[in-house]
Amino acid sequence: MITIALSKGRIFDDIQPLLKSAGIEVLDDPEKSRKLILDTNQLDVRVLLVRPTDVPTYVQYGGADMGVVGKDTLLESGTQGLYVPLDLQIAMCRISVAVRDGFDYTAAMRQGSRMTVATKYVAIARDFFASRGVHVDLIKLYGSMELAPLTGLADAIVDLVSTGNTLRANHLVEVERILDISSHLVVNQTALKLKQAPIRKIIDAFSAAVQTR
Repeated sequence: MITIALSKGRIFDDIQPLLKSAGIEVLDDPEKSRKLILDTNQLDVRVLLVRPTDVPTYVQYGGADMGVVGKDTLLESGTQGLYVPLDLQIAMCRISVAVRDGFDYTAAMRQGSRMTVATKYVAIARDFFASRGVHVDLIKLYGSMELAPLTGLADAIVDLVSTGNTLRANHLVEVERILDISSHLVVNQTALKLKQAPIRKIIDAFSAAVQTR
């Protein structure tokens, strides 16, 4: 049995064509079913639905043989115990700095004044501002990041941005792009040894599909 860890939403939707390239079709609709383990048309393949941040943990400790996870999560949690063979080039977005409209971000960066930054990407934000020689106080939040500058909790946020519509709707401005994000395939290193043939077949199918897109 091959178990693939996925998260609901954009990653789940975007991975479907790649799964089909490997002859795998998920039989259950995660938006309509309450099942957390989904059947596929392959009796020896199943899909595990978990939170995006939990995908590396399930794969690392053997709860799943492989999974799909954003580069942002990998940068925050690390890749210990994981084999990362492919950038799947799906669920594309970016991690950026955003501030409230009217905040002089350029002056704050130039003057080297201490800024307060709210984010759930603490490691990424710390490394970015350190590389710019800017001292920041980091506040870790898990949701509604846009509220932080609006309430005075923080001067800036570091968050995922796709279209930028949410920022604009909350009177925030994207002022600097830190890095582009896509989703990657991760594989449990032990499973790769014990189930090499079926796992390698999926990896090769995904790789060929990515290259031909």
